[in-house]
Amino acid sequence: MMLARNADSLFWIGRYVERADDMARILDVSVQQLLEDPTGDTDRMVRHVLSVLGFIPDDTPQSVWTLADRVAYDRTDPASIAGIVYAARENARGAREVISSEMWECLNATYQGLGEAERRARRLGPHAFLSYVKERAAMFAGLADATLSHDDGYSYLLLGRSIERVDMLVRMLLSPSGERNNSPTWMSVLTAVGAQDTYVRAYRGAVNAENVIEFLVLDRLFPRSIFNALRTAEVNLAELDRRPDRVGAQSEAMTLLGRARSGLEFIDPAALIDDLMPKLLELQASCRAVSECIAEEHFHVEPWLSWTDTGLVNNPEEGVFR
Repeated sequence: MMLARNADSLFWIGRYVERADDMARILDVSVQQLLEDPTGDTDRMVRHVLSVLGFIPDDTPQSVWTLADRVAYDRTDPASIAGIVYAARENARGAREVISSEMWECLNATYQGLGEAERRARRLGPHAFLSYVKERAAMFAGLADATLSHDDGYSYLLLGRSIERVDMLVRMLLSPSGERNNSPTWMSVLTAVGAQDTYVRAYRGAVNAENVIEFLVLDRLFPRSIFNALRTAEVNLAELDRRPDRVGAQSEAMTLLGRARSGLEFIDPAALIDDLMPKLLELQASCRAVSECIAEEHFHVEPWLSWTDTGLVNNPEEGVFR
């Protein structure tokens, strides 16, 4: 049996690396759009990107450079890309005995290289920093697949990555949900997900809202679609639960994942388009609920005892990098 703290660390390493990768993708496309269209309302567009990524814009004027400073470079903010990479590294540091040396070296070197990547980006533009993050995230995924035993630890890693992937893709789709059918914003969403080439081959280049939503939500073959990520999460959680039962009883997290996956598996694509916003918000809520259930069912830690002036007291153990 894997220790709860190691399982917890692997789950969050998967989430953090995926989050850093997806944030870099979203920011890279957004910065490119802002730089290519100087006639647009930069302040409004930057505030929109910040809200999509979960940041609260302040009252100061916003620009491409303030966007990159806050979302990418700021090491004092745990929600920035640099802060997320640090959190992934610290979780890996605490789980050295269950990950490969190559995985640890990749995350450690990635964090140590952020300073040089930032200096290069300030000379050449944010793309240099964001490309570095995307390339290192891809390297980590490859090393995990090639050097980590495909046992419980690997399942926790994939489970965290898949849940985070659903949440981030929902954020991307919520952003342009009010755009017109043939808006170029939909191609930007495909580019952010890394799906533009696969989509063009599948749909013969016809970029419209209906096809993009159908592809990114329901496609069974594209690995970054919402359906595929839910199915991957469900398969790996089933491997971890191992609860044979004659009447099909299963964990709450497994029930929530199965309900979300089946809700997409049998939905009419036309109905999805018509009811897109509520469906995406429902998926986002499901991701939060699944993560909370997994934490309670798999990572629960008993309170520890500590000495005070009045004797022994119970203290709940709290994660630092969550």
